[in-house]
Parts: sequence; structure tokens; C-alpha cells
Amino acid sequence: MTEQNPPFLYVVVSAAGVAADVGTLVEAAQAEGWRVGVVATPNALPIIDPPALAALTGYPVRSAWRAPGEAKPLPPADAIAVAPATFNTVNKWAGGIADTLAVAILCEAYGLGVPTAAQPCVNPALAAHPAYAASLARLRDMGVLLPDGPDFAWSPVLDLLRPHLGG
Repeated sequence: MTEQNPPFLYVVVSAAGVAADVGTLVEAAQAEGWRVGVVATPNALPIIDPPALAALTGYPVRSAWRAPGEAKPLPPADAIAVAPATFNTVNKWAGGIADTLAVAILCEAYGLGVPTAAQPCVNPALAAHPAYAASLARLRDMGVLLPDGPDFAWSPVLDLLRPHLGG
């Protein structure tokens, strides 16, 4: 990362109601000098505004795999912010179930050593399920950065990633 090539952040968005405001996170990252690309789970697409996010970032919102031989639409990630991270995304990611592009990117990030932070957004009834606590523990063991506390906010993922990018 240099001044000519600022860090590239993937913002992975899953399907929680707060996802409609993901532009808040994108703008905060851009204000810190990061280039940003958005990757959404298929269920998040109807919640977010892909054309507005593409206009904001300069990159298409990704949700599906590209065809063989098709150019990569995003540069490699220097870091990944997962917000909101839903019950489904957390559990699939921790279990290595890469059945969507978004979760496949998260699973691959572990092997690539890409710093990754996640901001869960899970209702209390789902958070009480034992699989959720086990999945969070596994993600922590994998080096995923998770904020303290159950309340959702956009800024913790950037706060957690900043030291890993020299920011």
C-alpha cells in the first residue's frame, strides 16, 4: 500500500435490515482514504441499493461468481469488513460452507491472511443458539476481529482493522 495505491477494503454485507445503510460504512472508510468494494450475499441485494453503492465506490456490487476468463471486477482485498454479519453468515463462515460468493471470499481470506473484522447483527433469540457462540469462538480462533458487546454499529469494524493496515 502506497499513496498511489491506497488500501482496498471489501465490505461484505449480509441480509439484516441495517444493511440498507451500508453506505455509511463505505463513506467512513473512504474518508480514511480506503478504496472500497461491496460484496453482498444474495439475500442482501434487495435490502441494499447496488447502483448507488456502485456509484459511490466506482466498482460494481458483487454477489455472484464471475464466469471463467472474465476479468476480476475488484482488486485484491487488503482488509475485509463484514457488516452486518448475520446469524446465517457467521455460522456458514465458521463452518466453511462457501455456498455464496460472499462467504467463499470470507473463507478464502483466512488462508490468504487478509485481516478481517466482523460486526454481528443477530437478534437475541438467534444469538442464544449454541451454534452461534461456537461459531464466534471459531472465528476468533481464526483471527477474525470481533467487537465487544452485542449492539450493532458501523464504526467498530474500521476501528478493529485500522491497526492492521498501519492506520
